Amino acid sequence: MSRAGGTAVARVVAAYLDHLVVERGTSRNTLDSYARDLRRYSAHLERSGVTDFTAVTPAHVTAFGAALREGDEEHQPLAASSAARALVAVRGLHRFAQADGITELDPAREVRPPTAAKRLPKALAVQDVLRLLDMPPAEGERALRDRALLELLYSTGARISEAVGLDLDDIDDGERTVLLDGKGGKQRLVPIGRPAVEALDAYLVRARPTLVGRGRGTAAVFLNSRGGRLSRQSAWQVLKTTAERAGIAASVSPHTLRHSFATHLLEGGADVRVVQELLGHASVTTTQVYTLVTVNTLREIYAVAHPRALG
Repeated sequence: MSRAGGTAVARVVAAYLDHLVVERGTSRNTLDSYARDLRRYSAHLERSGVTDFTAVTPAHVTAFGAALREGDEEHQPLAASSAARALVAVRGLHRFAQADGITELDPAREVRPPTAAKRLPKALAVQDVLRLLDMPPAEGERALRDRALLELLYSTGARISEAVGLDLDDIDDGERTVLLDGKGGKQRLVPIGRPAVEALDAYLVRARPTLVGRGRGTAAVFLNSRGGRLSRQSAWQVLKTTAERAGIAASVSPHTLRHSFATHLLEGGADVRVVQELLGHASVTTTQVYTLVTVNTLREIYAVAHPRALG
């Protein structure tokens, strides 16, 4: 790129977008997103009196990040995740400019995107879980299957995909354990509570033989009405429908019982590293988000119960 007039902000932005298409093969959606964010950045620099790209300083980049969060007459304030996405585009633009010899330094290098607030997992209260587990009727093949599925999910903290992936050989009644296939092909052995064992036994003895007879035969534990392996989507629907029938107002997701499992263990005094192993998390950092939930619960109890809490 010619340096005569070549360091105008608009020219550098155009060169970067061309680079993304030609050299990086960036998708159209991503390119449109970057172009939109960089047009806003260009307008911000222009309002700041910057027309030559080499004049951009870290202060300009930082001010742009603040402007994204605050909004202006033409733009609503952005959430941290959206502002971070825009700053990723800006950081890429400045890395490109330095690598291409347009600028000597990268003014965006030390400017960090805002960190999105941690989304705390939504766990059900213990009484809601008990109401959920007691809701399926006591008769019928699907009812026995649904009860066994829900009991297993809460007893083990299994992901729904792990539960529907279970085969008969993965359950050890004698040891009261199940072998779960987690992410990345990692297996873990998880203990299972007596109510879940009893619900599984009832399903395997009284319901599964009928269901499996409708299909071609499979080792899967949880079967659909045609005798095939129950899908993840169908298992989620079981959870959702049962929660609605139980009158549980809180929204449920595929991870609801998994979140409840972890939260209730920690509230009961379990060590976070034990919960990490049970959940199959590679890092304890992932599990520690649940400790934020229990701290919030303790704070609420303290505020209500301690005579000097409001002092």
